[in-house]
Amino acid sequence: MLLSIALILIIAISLNAIFLKLKIPGLIAFIITGIILGPHVLELIDPNILAISLDLREIALIVILLRAGLTLDLKDLKKVGKSAILLSFVPATLEILLIAFVSPVFFDISLLEGFMLGSIVTAVSPAVVVPRMIHFIEKKVGTNKQIPQMILAGASIDDIYAIVVFTVCLQIYQTNSFSALTLVLFPVTLIVSLILGIGIGLLLVKIFKLLHIRDTLKVLIIFGVSFLLIVLEGFMKDYFAISGLLAVIALGGAILKQYPILAGRLTSKFSKIWVAAEIMLFVLVGAAVDITIFKTVGLLAVALVFLGLLIRMVGVILSIGNTNLNNKEKLFTCLSYLPKATVQAAIGSIPLAYGVPAGNLILTISVLAIFISAPLGAIAMDNLNQKLLVTEIEELEESEDTTNILEQTI
Repeated sequence: MLLSIALILIIAISLNAIFLKLKIPGLIAFIITGIILGPHVLELIDPNILAISLDLREIALIVILLRAGLTLDLKDLKKVGKSAILLSFVPATLEILLIAFVSPVFFDISLLEGFMLGSIVTAVSPAVVVPRMIHFIEKKVGTNKQIPQMILAGASIDDIYAIVVFTVCLQIYQTNSFSALTLVLFPVTLIVSLILGIGIGLLLVKIFKLLHIRDTLKVLIIFGVSFLLIVLEGFMKDYFAISGLLAVIALGGAILKQYPILAGRLTSKFSKIWVAAEIMLFVLVGAAVDITIFKTVGLLAVALVFLGLLIRMVGVILSIGNTNLNNKEKLFTCLSYLPKATVQAAIGSIPLAYGVPAGNLILTISVLAIFISAPLGAIAMDNLNQKLLVTEIEELEESEDTTNILEQTI
């Protein structure tokens, strides 16, 4: 296992350095590292690591969502609340419907399998989007109109929505029946999850204020509580659905609201943890990829993924159409909603495991969606944010210029 970890770190970091010089996002280097070292190429990753791959990816996801919660100011979110809500389900719904009805035409699968495929492929990747939005918030890029906050909030709920739809599809496949109650209770699930996360966050703030604990220990406590929330989600699924991931975000948000100084210090700690978590997350995603199966799906699968991305962009435009965003800012929002990786890697293999006839096809297209959309969205966000968004410094300079012109005119 130690040899595998050593190879992962050395190769991933080396490739990342090369890719960054070429202005290619580091996550691509990590995915390629996973493919090369994974079971389908060199077989140099220890099977014990692969056996806990899902748990390791979930830990990395918790790191991302805690950082999101500790950065997402509710005051900013209130200003873009409507747009964030629309972004959380409109683009995903359009993409699910398109893939569900087009995939049976492209491939020999049922409509239900098409809905399964659509619900998996549609989810935005928090692993790609959230760290970048946090970076833009810290650098005050686009924050004059709360654009990063809007994308961060909308993308986080987008994932949960997609997973709920997938769960309903899997339920129909297993029982050959449909329970509308699952969809009806979706808003209740969100509200209960938020209340649970906020309540625990407030309790932790009280504890941290009463007891003088090192920040490192506070991070470990928050990690432990976050893990329990994810476990609670699994325990409660047969009785009442909650979202542990959304509760984790709410927990971070409550700490930011009640104890902003601590939130700033914790954000710095989690940023350092993310350096290692990001490598493991995307390396293990790459390790799950069997590149030989791409030959079996051909250009039709590529076309399906791109059609999904196009209709998703239409959904984003519809969601932010009545806002004060200009065309450049709307384009940036569309590009930010392209990347897929985390959810596809986490649940893409579930239909195959449950014996769904199109399970292998669903997994293949899910992986293909990662390879197409993750680099596309990441490169766009990294290279175009300065061109499409305004920083607060630039806005201040423009305001001062306008004031000077008015004074000279008067």
